[in-house]
Amino acid sequence: MQSVKIIGTEILSDNWYVLKKITYEYRNRNGTWDKHSREAYDRGNGATILLYNKTKRTVVLVNQFRLPTFINGNETGMLIEACAGLLDQNNPEDCIMRETQEETGYHITAPVKVFEAYMSPGSVTEILYFFIAEYDDSHKQSTGGGIEEEQENIEVLEIPFDKAIEMIRTGEIKDGKTIMLLQYLQIHIFA
Repeated sequence: MQSVKIIGTEILSDNWYVLKKITYEYRNRNGTWDKHSREAYDRGNGATILLYNKTKRTVVLVNQFRLPTFINGNETGMLIEACAGLLDQNNPEDCIMRETQEETGYHITAPVKVFEAYMSPGSVTEILYFFIAEYDDSHKQSTGGGIEEEQENIEVLEIPFDKAIEMIRTGEIKDGKTIMLLQYLQIHIFA
């Protein structure tokens, strides 16, 4: 039995991505219908990856400016996070291999999907595909840093795994996807 009826959709902005105001009816558990109006930001789906080296007990993260964090209290706007990117027309595996090369300089060929999640389901349509991949020094093919045409200015960080876990506690790592991937490694790889 259908529980949602879309009544109307209004595009509020399509400047960077698409912000829509959607009016809909929702059937409650008791069978009655309520009318709601919500905004949803559609930026497409994405993929993220955490590179790890089991022998050296290190991970590769990136550090870059994130305007939304700056306007919400992050003094510098810099955020340490796992490599990530939007899918565009690619499947998640192809996307994350390309993004890894562009952002970190590491060439990987066998990313392992560990899960997928909606990161902000109350307002953003994006589903994020989470990957891990083992790396070693032979995988490093360039300095990384992102693509100039996309105005990316990314610092590549190789951090001891235990320090990265501690950086969650100290607040140096505040990015949700990165915390999820570090905790996944803590449970499944570095346990």
